[in-house]
Amino acid sequence: MTSERQPGGAAGERAARDPAVRKVVHLTPDARSARGKAARNDTPRSSHGRWEPSSNRPDPVSLLEGQGQSRVAELVPLRYGRMLVSPFTFYRGAALIMADDLAATSRSGLTTQICGDAHLSNFGVFASPERQLMFDINDFDETLPGPWEWDVKRLAASFEIAGRDRGFAAVDRRSIVMAGVAEYRTRMSQFAAARNLDVWYANVEVTKVFDELKALTTKKQQARAQANAAKARTRDSMQAFAKLTHVVDGQRRIISDPPLVVPLEELIPAEGAARDFDAELRALIRSYRRTLETDRRELLEEFEYVHAARKVVGVGSVGTRAWILLLLGRDGQDPLFLQAKEAQESVLERYVGKSKYPNHGQRVVAGQRLMQAASDIFLGWQRVTGVDGQVRDFYIRQLRDWKGSADIDTMSSGLMTAYARICGATLARAHARSGDRIAIASYLGNSDVFDRAIADFSMAYADQNERDYQRLVDAVATGRLEAQTGL
Repeated sequence: MTSERQPGGAAGERAARDPAVRKVVHLTPDARSARGKAARNDTPRSSHGRWEPSSNRPDPVSLLEGQGQSRVAELVPLRYGRMLVSPFTFYRGAALIMADDLAATSRSGLTTQICGDAHLSNFGVFASPERQLMFDINDFDETLPGPWEWDVKRLAASFEIAGRDRGFAAVDRRSIVMAGVAEYRTRMSQFAAARNLDVWYANVEVTKVFDELKALTTKKQQARAQANAAKARTRDSMQAFAKLTHVVDGQRRIISDPPLVVPLEELIPAEGAARDFDAELRALIRSYRRTLETDRRELLEEFEYVHAARKVVGVGSVGTRAWILLLLGRDGQDPLFLQAKEAQESVLERYVGKSKYPNHGQRVVAGQRLMQAASDIFLGWQRVTGVDGQVRDFYIRQLRDWKGSADIDTMSSGLMTAYARICGATLARAHARSGDRIAIASYLGNSDVFDRAIADFSMAYADQNERDYQRLVDAVATGRLEAQTGL
């Protein structure tokens, strides 16, 4: 066992304060494996199968209302409306509710960087900097170091809930969930035996995904998946440019489509105020550049800010502040669309402790870079003082860069089984990059004990999710909450 030496004096004090500098203890593989096996004694794998709400469980609707207090008030009813569509869409917006529930469940005591909201719709395809189509986790608003099993449980339960939404039989849903968890366990075992650099360079190219699909799906389903991948390649700044902008008085402007897309000048109608805020945005883009790698700063300098608008995104994120920023390069047909998305406190922080990063945008970016095999070249962060005087954190990335997601509404049980395996493998790779993969693999073992436990948990938690969904339905029906549907 060895450790890094910490410098003494002023340098040592700076190192102690710096979240990037820490003492590292290197255990042997045998010691790490023993650590995982020892964790089974304190937290048996079968214990993860239990779910029963506590007598003092918070009201789920109250938790949602609490989140709404820090969001744009006029957009909160839209969030509720999107969550009302089905128990599955409710689950997508209920990360805080589940985090509160997971805090009362068994923990192995092994931690890693976790997504915090690893449901099946938060996986998808996007372009790597090398212009390869990759499959990975693609939402990190809640990322934080925490219990790795929380991500596994949120992912597994999402498949149980989605399977119910699709009308699959209970036996098929259980098979889907167990396939995803078994893949996670198998891949973690493989990563445990791999060299450090091999784990770091591991990725899931879409061509590998298609190879996985061949043995598990029909030719028609494979063709549909390939068509969706081809469509994802068209989702870039040029596509957004054609869809979201038009020319007004000789200037390129983002099209107004309230409440989903609202240009800056409509939110701040006074001409002078809009002009002042426009100047602030330009200054903020310049300062955001400092969070990028030096070569990417040079690239961003080639683009000039033109226009901005507020844009509604997702389900769980509705009501948080999200801006789309239009920049133009060599001429009027060389666009770059950036998205600046508000980063609030992670829903996990009240249960696992505060982030070590002073800026929540930086927290998101650091977690994304750690868990993804490759990240957006324009991924960075910024802190903003809004027109209301409130200080808010944001992370910035490209609005669209070959981004795409699976069509859950049309999946057969066979295709969902394949998709569960791909997501399980991807999550294992993400966890293996920052956690003790040898200890986790040792804890999981070679049997299906953990798989069966998570399948049991997923079924019980899907029942809980349906009860919570009904609470939201009732809250809207009685007038406690206002919901805006159809958008």
